[in-house]
Amino acid sequence: MEKQQFEVWRSDVQPALASKVDEFHFLGYDRATDNQIWECVLYQLRKQKEFIHINQFVNELLTLKPQTYMTWLTIHAYKDPTDWFSEMEKTSEG
Repeated sequence: MEKQQFEVWRSDVQPALASKVDEFHFLGYDRATDNQIWECVLYQLRKQKEFIHINQFVNELLTLKPQTYMTWLTIHAYKDPTDWFSEMEKTSEG
């Protein structure tokens, strides 16, 4: 099976990614970043067996729910608490 190459789509889907970040900020998730949302969507798609087309990827991105994002953040924090705190410090400084 062909290995999925999501990173090559990053610049192509940037407008959708920016839109999702704006949506989350509007909903009160002010610390949401494009990198976090990108990683969250990749995490959601990690178990997909078949090849995903770019339109399917954008759909996953645009339909990402805040609850899913918050669950991913929690899991991410438990897996690497050092990284979590360094990210929090970066966002509070900026």
